[in-house]
Amino acid sequence: MFYKRRDYSMIINGRNPIVAHEYLGDSVEGKDVFISDDIISSGESMLEIAYELKKHKAKRIFAYATYPLFTNGLEQFDKAFEDGIIDFVFGTNLTYRTSELLRSPWYRDVDISKYIAYLIAALNHDVSTGMVIDPHSKITSLLDRHNVKRPVLI
Repeated sequence: MFYKRRDYSMIINGRNPIVAHEYLGDSVEGKDVFISDDIISSGESMLEIAYELKKHKAKRIFAYATYPLFTNGLEQFDKAFEDGIIDFVFGTNLTYRTSELLRSPWYRDVDISKYIAYLIAALNHDVSTGMVIDPHSKITSLLDRHNVKRPVLI
């Protein structure tokens, strides 16, 4: 986990600048790491964390954003991919994605249309959206379908 420290005394380009990302956690040496954020606008925060994780000797870095906007272009992510900092970035189809982004070798599009349809159907039928939101039954079904023995939780 990283703590994002901002300077709230000033605003630059419409936001408070990030002063530092402070790592709070165990060693990531040799481990695959997953970075999650709600939005990739410039991607500055995500890439700063990825570079910092590589300094801590993380093995592979995967990133995810619900809304992959990339308002400042893709060049920073292209360089991070070429430098071996990030392996893949996953983003949903909940926002417009440029054809350039979709062609990027490091980007993987996550289609969640089916889940949006489930939510709409649940709301239209006045039933709980819990089954759509809670993945437990879907994961269990997937494990059963592939004959994967479920771990015993103690």
